[in-house]
Amino acid sequence: MKFLDDKSLINLKKRTPVLYITRAAIIAAMYVAITYAVQPIAFSAIQFRLSEVLTVLPFFMPEAIPGLFVGCVVSNLLSPHFVLLDIVIGGGATLVAAYLSYRCKNKWLVPLPPVLLNAVGVGLVISISATDTQNFWLFYAWNALTVGISQAVVCYGLGLPFIILLQKTLLSKRVG
Repeated sequence: MKFLDDKSLINLKKRTPVLYITRAAIIAAMYVAITYAVQPIAFSAIQFRLSEVLTVLPFFMPEAIPGLFVGCVVSNLLSPHFVLLDIVIGGGATLVAAYLSYRCKNKWLVPLPPVLLNAVGVGLVISISATDTQNFWLFYAWNALTVGISQAVVCYGLGLPFIILLQKTLLSKRVG
């Protein structure tokens, strides 16, 4: 198969609409697969959604932006705790965070947008879905903190080494 033999999916300098869509779809599929591989720890207030390690990919390729968005939306659609608000806010936070990560010039800042936007957005979704209005702000602060900490562990603890690994191996230069 010529398509696979010429390493088109790996050669990020090669840009065609088909390759862009293919790469985005692969990233989306990876996000969903990783999320469901660790499902018990991927959906809760203190969540370690290991698929969030992929949020550093926009630093290397713009295809990761729609890929992460679709992956997050599909994961939330299939969630055992299906909440429409999570699809809208979680998906939106992922989309904006992916775009901001793409715009980052400094690899040390790339994980920051997913950490901050998910802390705010997912913390809000959990709080709206699971609390009464009397203790909302306290509950929200707690959820934003716990989601932010778990995001930081995944995005910085795994994401930064992933960036370094990609820079040293396959993706030696940023494209896009």
